[in-house]
Amino acid sequence: MQQPPDAPSELFNVVTPDEAWRRLSQHLRPLTRRETLPPSQALARVTARSLPSPGDLPAFQRSTMDGYAVRAEDTYGASEGLPALLRLAGEVPMGRASQLSLAPGQAALIHTGGMVPAGADAVVMVETSQRYGEEVEVYRPVATGENTVQVGEDVRRGEPILPAGQLLRPQDLGALAALGVSEVEVVARPRVAILATGDEVVPPEREPVPGQVRDVNSGLLAALVQGAGGEPLALGVAPDDYETILRLSREGLAAADALVVAAGSSVSTRDVTARALGELGQPGVLVHGVALRPGKPTILGAAGGKPVFGLPGNPASAFTTARLFLLPAIYRLLGLAQPPRPATARARLTANVPSATGREDFVPVRLLERDGETWAEPVFGKSNLIFVAVRADGFLRVALNLGGLAAGEQVEVTLY
Repeated sequence: MQQPPDAPSELFNVVTPDEAWRRLSQHLRPLTRRETLPPSQALARVTARSLPSPGDLPAFQRSTMDGYAVRAEDTYGASEGLPALLRLAGEVPMGRASQLSLAPGQAALIHTGGMVPAGADAVVMVETSQRYGEEVEVYRPVATGENTVQVGEDVRRGEPILPAGQLLRPQDLGALAALGVSEVEVVARPRVAILATGDEVVPPEREPVPGQVRDVNSGLLAALVQGAGGEPLALGVAPDDYETILRLSREGLAAADALVVAAGSSVSTRDVTARALGELGQPGVLVHGVALRPGKPTILGAAGGKPVFGLPGNPASAFTTARLFLLPAIYRLLGLAQPPRPATARARLTANVPSATGREDFVPVRLLERDGETWAEPVFGKSNLIFVAVRADGFLRVALNLGGLAAGEQVEVTLY
């Protein structure tokens, strides 16, 4: 393997995860590329600008009940013993404007969603009324506006309905449909180039010979990128050769908004990722070594306004550090006003979890239900075993200043 000049020292200085993120986040800026999509294609995309309402919603006063449209004052004092007696003026048609105009003492049959006719200002529920031919008895008074929704009660014309940086959810798309919005401007998906490295690493479809392993990290990281709203760009597998890693890293970063190099982040004569990432542009490597387990040799940097990552090659380490640093970076590139909050669960530990002060431990756990209580069972295993994560439902975080957690202790589990 060709070595770079002035190969890095065998030692590196670790920083806390919070400090590592602080250093990286200072170099992250939202993307300026935009796309215009129909709402049907915009689920989980991020709004590029604030959207004002093009109209009032509802556009007309509507009934929320089956019953009778009335003038509220005609029902005042009504009771079971002395009902209000109203004359039926007709029925409100569904799907078109009513031509009825109620006079004092009149009522109109109306259905849920129907347009309240002129002259009426409330709806009597069918359950509190009784029809006898062309007359209606009302057994309970209603107030003005009762059992109806008013014009603009949901949203007014010109009112902001979705802010810039909103992650579009199903209910947001439903609101756009209700207002007749046919297109929405969203932030383009951040392109994330992914390069796996290692003389021993072969593509998943190839049968490895003794001494070789299949590339797990490219697919793992691509799935995480997609789930966070990004677009993965596969660069393949590079051998442990400085010039090759540097060339592919430059090509990948030129085509993408971020670069991830998996493996080659440990400090050794064979691992050259830090040197290669440092050659991509200013400011270069910001962090090489984070006080966490798994994932201590993580590299974070920036080049030409784009984030670059050197993640550990062990799959469990790559999984943990990508969730900790890569995914928040993608959210920042998307301009998300409020990044998605991971789901969490409170549980009681089934076993002791050892740790060491001065580092954060991310421990995979499986959730169990016992006698109506949720328990977290640690899934112990080495960081090069992908099925450690597969067998887990989430992880718990052991803080820097803790020497471990005791069995029976209540913990918060972040779900995958």
